[in-house]
Amino acid sequence: MHRGSGTIEKNEMTNILKPKPGRKPPKSSSPSKSASGGIVKIEMVALAAGVSASTVSRILNGTAVVSEVKKAAVDEAIARLGFIPNPMARGLAGGRTLSVGVVTQSVDSPFYGVAMRGVEDALSAAGYSPLFVSGHWNATEEARCIDMLRSRRVDGIIVLTGRLSDTALRACARALPVVVTGRSLKAPGLFALNFDNFEGGRLATQHLLALGHRRIAFIAGDPQHPDSNERHRGYSAALEAAGIAYEPELVVPGLYHEESGLLAVEQLLTLGRRFTAIFAANDQMALGAALGLHRRSLRVPDDVSVVGFDNLPSSAYTLPPLSTVQHPAEELGRLAASAMLQLLRGDKPVVAVPAPRIIARESSRRLDG
Repeated sequence: MHRGSGTIEKNEMTNILKPKPGRKPPKSSSPSKSASGGIVKIEMVALAAGVSASTVSRILNGTAVVSEVKKAAVDEAIARLGFIPNPMARGLAGGRTLSVGVVTQSVDSPFYGVAMRGVEDALSAAGYSPLFVSGHWNATEEARCIDMLRSRRVDGIIVLTGRLSDTALRACARALPVVVTGRSLKAPGLFALNFDNFEGGRLATQHLLALGHRRIAFIAGDPQHPDSNERHRGYSAALEAAGIAYEPELVVPGLYHEESGLLAVEQLLTLGRRFTAIFAANDQMALGAALGLHRRSLRVPDDVSVVGFDNLPSSAYTLPPLSTVQHPAEELGRLAASAMLQLLRGDKPVVAVPAPRIIARESSRRLDG
């Protein structure tokens, strides 16, 4: 794991903490060299921007509530003077480490990898460093990750979905701010973001129904994942609204990875199930399903239409490009980080998760006849 805070020599730390005669030490950053070789101090940035030194410090710490004009003036002054904030000094001044723990489930996941990039971008812009750890969809491992992050004295913890109980998350939030995705949960010090997976599942199924498909197979995700169950419920609701009977034999469980999509299609075809379209609960399973169809000499979308869920970056570049439900992973990561920064400022987070929408591409087509 990389804290991204750099290394401070002993003498430098002494200079940061030791007051100069007749003046106060910089509140948030150590001096840096200007383009002309002189020392650039936070007071010089404040003077150039027309604000107080404390305002510059709060902007650097991500705790200021100022106009965009003032923030832009400070950013311009920092760039023009060549001022380099010192993260360690800022943390010491504010009683924080300027780091946020992020519990993901798998660092190599196509979905969570994109979400982590959103978290990193938003935190870095505010001067915070993320510490990423993987829980591997295991509540015990996630609890261990949180204990480790707390031992590192992170200022807050973001949990990307996972299997930790609501009780455990509430308990953690009593010690430090917590943001969790994939939940509808309220507690002091905790903020939850939840995507409308039910509506996403309904939209995907409705898209295929509008194209004339009536026998739509569904490759479900892991039943222990709330989002999987909600997508399944959306599939069922769309069928019911169209007056089409739900057929359990057209529903096959998957595990959210490509191989499970491939195995699901093989199971459907081996058992002789008749279907003209497949809705897979995520893009990875949809890609595995498409490979399974190809191995049985079935063409997408000429013989079978396929729709996924997530709109991973790679989905637009498959053959054929995959129709899917927009589940904005990177934006979800940014929103989680934004909510965390608001909690750290002592504010009630104000963020809204975008509604799902269908992205129609070449993998789905109107059913002939």
